Amino acid sequence: MAKSPDSSKPTPSAADAPKRGLFSRKPKEAKAKKPSQLKQIGEVFKMTRRSDPQVVWLMVLAFLGVIAVSLVIGLLLQNPITGLIIGIPLGLLAAVFILSRRAERAAFAQIENQPGASGAALGTLRRGWITEEQPVAVNPRTQDAVFRAIGRPGVVLVSEGPSHRAKPLLDAERKKLSRILPNVTIHVIESGRGEGQVPISQIAKTMNKLKNELTKVEVNAVSKRISSLASNRLPIPKGIDPYKARPQRGR
Repeated sequence: MAKSPDSSKPTPSAADAPKRGLFSRKPKEAKAKKPSQLKQIGEVFKMTRRSDPQVVWLMVLAFLGVIAVSLVIGLLLQNPITGLIIGIPLGLLAAVFILSRRAERAAFAQIENQPGASGAALGTLRRGWITEEQPVAVNPRTQDAVFRAIGRPGVVLVSEGPSHRAKPLLDAERKKLSRILPNVTIHVIESGRGEGQVPISQIAKTMNKLKNELTKVEVNAVSKRISSLASNRLPIPKGIDPYKARPQRGR
């Protein structure tokens, strides 16, 4: 019986693949290029200008102001060229500083009154704070929540929602922590624009002003203590948004 023409063709195998020489370089895998720093600054500038058009004039004034001061100092020292050379980079630094501050304010303005805004504010804290992305207490019906941060001042609870609704959540969480951490100060901050509340753009600043009471070792010990007790509770399954959860109704 005659063989089909396809059966006579040899099948390719791994042995037939071209071998890489002993000293030949391994082909580089294509990596996604990260945007340059100038491109990132440009994107931040565009985002900030959309919500804060005055940022352009403030940056220009900061740039020209620093150059003017440097030039005057250079004239007094009879060396204006050196003053100008030093003033230009300092002016750029001043303009970028203005941009960063206004960009942070614009970013907070965009997320204000949205679920999780207080948690995002905790993400801007400087080193030394231990924060959690998820709220430690949440009301699924009203979406009021309580976020927690642990630092040298102690434990800070930050509420999110109207004061009359978030206060019961805060009180319950504070009492629970007071039982397991009797010697640690529990601070309470209500975020919002109401009376006695702190805007989310000022939460990090307010927390950094708190007086230090714990050492770094004690901060880690408090965090482990809270984590060990929290691990005994039933965790929230992955993929479930605590803000969208709804209490089960009786049948």
